[in-house]
Amino acid sequence: MKKWMISTVAVLLTGSFVAPALAESWDVSLWGKRRAFTEHVERLAELVSEKTNGEFTLNLSYGGLSKNKENLDGIEAGAFEMAQFCAGYHRDKNPTITVMELPFLGVDNLEAEIAASMAVYNHPAAKQDLGRWNATLLMPSPLPQYNIAGKGKAPTSLADLKGINIRATGGIGNALAKVGINPVSLGAGEVYGAMESGAISGAAFAPHAHLSYKVVDEAEWWTSNLNPGSVNCPVVVNSEALADLSDAHRDALLGSVDESLEWYLDKYQVSVEKFNDKVAENNVRVLTFSDADVAALKATAQPVLDEWIADMNSRGLPGQELYDLVQSTLAAQ
Repeated sequence: MKKWMISTVAVLLTGSFVAPALAESWDVSLWGKRRAFTEHVERLAELVSEKTNGEFTLNLSYGGLSKNKENLDGIEAGAFEMAQFCAGYHRDKNPTITVMELPFLGVDNLEAEIAASMAVYNHPAAKQDLGRWNATLLMPSPLPQYNIAGKGKAPTSLADLKGINIRATGGIGNALAKVGINPVSLGAGEVYGAMESGAISGAAFAPHAHLSYKVVDEAEWWTSNLNPGSVNCPVVVNSEALADLSDAHRDALLGSVDESLEWYLDKYQVSVEKFNDKVAENNVRVLTFSDADVAALKATAQPVLDEWIADMNSRGLPGQELYDLVQSTLAAQ
């Protein structure tokens, strides 16, 4: 599992011998291109290399190792040592962490998203869940609440959303379906073409994705405050590879997570500002729904929460406990 090489230095003038230095290298499977969504992994690679004087390196690959929806499978197989994926890609493979994709959790900022995600990741049920795939949860990729960028007739009320095709996945898609939207599951890279052809009217994304996948260039309107939820996209490592690391290299990796997330938060704010500038530049109409409509959407989505808890409980998983953990963690922020 471990990739390594031995380099030896013999000091011939003194006849002494310096103990060999062990260099370790990990492959990291990402997708798309470098963007706000991957900045914490980029920073992690820099910090690990700095702290180990280049003896431990993370080789970041954007799509060259695996498809994004197959990254967890690649981790299990040991095809690479680290990967990023989203819980909604394969909900049955990682049911516990889908609690973070439930609608209307009450996440107000990215710092709160990090705290709640890490609380879930450290829960024994989540550790056991991902352990089935030889995966250890390392850190989240915190995202703000999703909203919809679309084209065509602008919906100014919940009633206007009925019957339109919107790219939305996971709990967000389930919540939007409750008000009559037709959620469509598409890869992020397919969204622009689907909007351009009229196959879908819009997409629910976080700001960075609306930018990266050029959805905002096709959009005519943007819902600023529906806030139906977000997706949870952890970075995981192969558990065997983590155990095989030297103590110093493991400490360098785990000890760099907090600083990497702080870097991410700064970079993500820049992405949000770029998105807002693009909305203004493209004259995208900003839609603000009434408090009554937002409350109605939240009330309509309540069955999604109830169904998730019941489903988890039926599998012998602590659904209510995980949901309560998220709520208590958020309340403490």
